[in-house]
Amino acid sequence: MEKALLTNSFAVESDFILNYSCECADVLFRLKDVLESELKNNGLYSLFADMEMPLSEVLFVMEKNGVRIDVSELQNFSRQLAEQKVKLEERIYELAGESFNISSPKQLGEILFTRLQIAGGGKTKKTSTKQFSTAEDVLQKLINVHPIIPLILEYRKLTKLKSTYIDALPNLVNPKTGRIHTSYNQTITATGRLSSNNPNLQNIPIRTDQGKEIRKCFIPANEDFTLLAADYSQIELRVIASLSGDEHLCEAFREGEDIHLATAAKIYVKDKSEITKSMRANVKSVNFGIIYGISAFGLSQQLNISRKEASDLIEQYFENYPRVRQYIEECKQIARERGYAQSMCGRRRYLKDINSLNVNLKSFAERNAVNMPVQASSADMIKLAMIAIHRRMQTEGLQSKMIMQVHDELVFDVYKPELEQMKVIVKEEMENALKLNVPIVVEMNSGENWLVAH
Repeated sequence: MEKALLTNSFAVESDFILNYSCECADVLFRLKDVLESELKNNGLYSLFADMEMPLSEVLFVMEKNGVRIDVSELQNFSRQLAEQKVKLEERIYELAGESFNISSPKQLGEILFTRLQIAGGGKTKKTSTKQFSTAEDVLQKLINVHPIIPLILEYRKLTKLKSTYIDALPNLVNPKTGRIHTSYNQTITATGRLSSNNPNLQNIPIRTDQGKEIRKCFIPANEDFTLLAADYSQIELRVIASLSGDEHLCEAFREGEDIHLATAAKIYVKDKSEITKSMRANVKSVNFGIIYGISAFGLSQQLNISRKEASDLIEQYFENYPRVRQYIEECKQIARERGYAQSMCGRRRYLKDINSLNVNLKSFAERNAVNMPVQASSADMIKLAMIAIHRRMQTEGLQSKMIMQVHDELVFDVYKPELEQMKVIVKEEMENALKLNVPIVVEMNSGENWLVAH
């Protein structure tokens, strides 16, 4: 009797599970049809089917491949930074006149603004809890006011670098593979750029000496391999030149000119030989700032120049590249009409505040309307390149592996006998991933670690 009851109970449960599973499958299939129809109706199906889905396979392989790091080198570097931190602390305490917790915003604020009476010519900023603000942007404005400020900023930088990467990376090494396997995300950023976590490779500093030391610790699988790094050169500037169609900007890229030097010569109305490093640096900030809708105030803060001088730089830029100004206004107008901005491949970013009556919200949406097509098209380009390179490597049966994607850069663990073949594949596929009306330039190098290869 008991056995019969159990048998009947099992049969009923099995039927329930079967029916439930069939219903779920039916719902999923119907949902698939709805979503597929929506993608097609909005002109997004190709983006999904030809880019994002094939890319998911590439990312899976990259995550599985992982990257080897030199743990002992990182540990040595950690000890060096610990010594640097101690020296910084001693110097900070000396300037402060007492010891305190540098990492405590409350204690730091009291030292800077009460004890040392540091002021930047305006009212000292406070937080919502009525404490003195010691945020990064606040201290940056005071960097030339007192010698303790740059030391505190350096201390923070070392502390973050040490905890986030130098001490954390060895703990992320998989004990079975001996490699770090970061996770890549396709759906996090609004522009379609890839992001990564555990570790976040995108945030490793590339311009500081400490950041370079971290790159030195990323190494090939073994002595039979070498690292190959390939980077798009000034890709966002090339994209905006192509999208705007500005003849002067496009011509500079077609002639292979140093775009910052060429722009500086136009803006300052001087021969290229007369352009100083400072002039070129100022114009470089304008070149990239234009993409992100930088204001005269923002540029003046960034370059530590007067607002009038910053305004003149921006105005001179637009006078020399008038089609860029027109393109920017067109981007805003199209976004107002459609409610979204769009990349060259059809990727969209919806901008709900583009027609807002709130000036700040509207301005933010307008900046996104301008920079989204540029950033998203750049992101789409490297994604298409990754897919094409992955297929070539499979078709040609190579032992080399794609192991990292960081911003506009791809990194490969290359089997040494395949190095020249890989250089050809990577260059061809990156340069032809997405057509622009200006040349696409890929810079690449190889070496015993990521720093040398970069």
